[in-house]
Amino acid sequence: MMPNKKYLITPLLAALVLAGCANVPVSEPHALPATPAAFKNLPRTAEAAAPAAAPATQGQWWQIFADSRLDELMDRAMAHNTTVQAVAARLAQARAITRQTGSVRAPQVSIDASSGRQGGEYYKSIGQAGTLHQLRLDASYEVDLIGRLSKRTQAARLDEQAAQSLLANARLLVQADVAQTYFAIRAVDAERALMRETLAAYRDSLGLTERRYAAGDVAELDVARARTEVAANESLALALDRRRQELDTALAVLVGEVPSVMSLAEGSWSDSLPAVPAGLPSAILTRRPDIAAAQASYEAAQKRVDVAKTAWFPSLTLTAAAGGASSELSELLKSSASLWGLNALLSLPLLDGGRREAGIQSAAAQQDEAAAYYREQVLQAFKDVEDQLAGLTLLEAQQKAQAEAVNASERAMVLSDSRYRNGMVSQLELLDSRRTMLANRRQALQVKAAQFQATVALVKALGGGWSSS
Repeated sequence: MMPNKKYLITPLLAALVLAGCANVPVSEPHALPATPAAFKNLPRTAEAAAPAAAPATQGQWWQIFADSRLDELMDRAMAHNTTVQAVAARLAQARAITRQTGSVRAPQVSIDASSGRQGGEYYKSIGQAGTLHQLRLDASYEVDLIGRLSKRTQAARLDEQAAQSLLANARLLVQADVAQTYFAIRAVDAERALMRETLAAYRDSLGLTERRYAAGDVAELDVARARTEVAANESLALALDRRRQELDTALAVLVGEVPSVMSLAEGSWSDSLPAVPAGLPSAILTRRPDIAAAQASYEAAQKRVDVAKTAWFPSLTLTAAAGGASSELSELLKSSASLWGLNALLSLPLLDGGRREAGIQSAAAQQDEAAAYYREQVLQAFKDVEDQLAGLTLLEAQQKAQAEAVNASERAMVLSDSRYRNGMVSQLELLDSRRTMLANRRQALQVKAAQFQATVALVKALGGGWSSS
């Protein structure tokens, strides 16, 4: 007698009722910060730029500095930097996980062979004692009834997209570090050249003072003061040498080379600072790879909430087996030893002590975390651009004021030196003029270095690429 169909679907209806009554948390909407119409610190004379290329197609932005040595260092860094290599390996892992997750949606087929002997009174009584050889081909396929498997695959693909964006971000960070370290070295080289020039002037003054002391024109105190200035500036020069060595080894690590076998030759740097168009704030959301990674991670977390909800619904797995079993190995492949089977397994959750509900709550909490991080990255991006725009504006004004200070101090030094050689002023006035001139020239170099550092930082804040048209 066939059972009543309504009794067969009763468990299914019960599961659907339980799923509908489950305490599924609903995440609050996480709106992104309102995008301003323009950057607050954008110079009035700046031209708007078109949105940059996507992170995967960003150009070689460092070429705006027109420095062939920098271009060469960038090529070496992109080929050998260990940070980039590690993030690239994580991207390869994410791609493998995507393939692994998607493979569950395909039929699973395996072949099994076994051979064993069994005995005892029980097996004798049922006539199954002795040797048994088996060869089976098993196949299974899970029917994606409600999209559980497809949602898992979609989440894995979004994780892969996030990993790809993180690789682009890692490359951008390394590129910025290489450029900033390179320009820091060039700034130190310029300071070292200035210190050598200053030391030569101090030694010349010391020689003059010693000759005048030998002739009885000045006191020994003047000689002691001149020697003090020479020694003090030699100490400053050695400090710059130490700083140069530290930057040299840092650059070697960035390009993936052993510091003891790499040294950047001393050289000059450009006097012209390239202009970087900031463009519109809305373009930041499309050209920063860290924002793209945060967005993909947030969307992946949303998919995993959907996956967790499907745990309340039934799953259907189809299985099939075919092969042979025989007590004689030679008979195993004959038709008389054949066997086969077909099965359909419907798994229907009813009660689990709150495990599935806890899984949904955990996935929702992870979604909230990803949303907060996404919002944080957007806010940080706007902050980074505003900081560098403000810095460049103020540094430009500082550079002009410092240039005036350098010109005035150099003129004062020329006058003091002439008057000292003619015996019209004391040595203290000469030394004070020289110290003032040196301080102003070093400060001018440091302002120039800060402008180059801020320009690189602005490029990094903008995501590493833009279009000037």
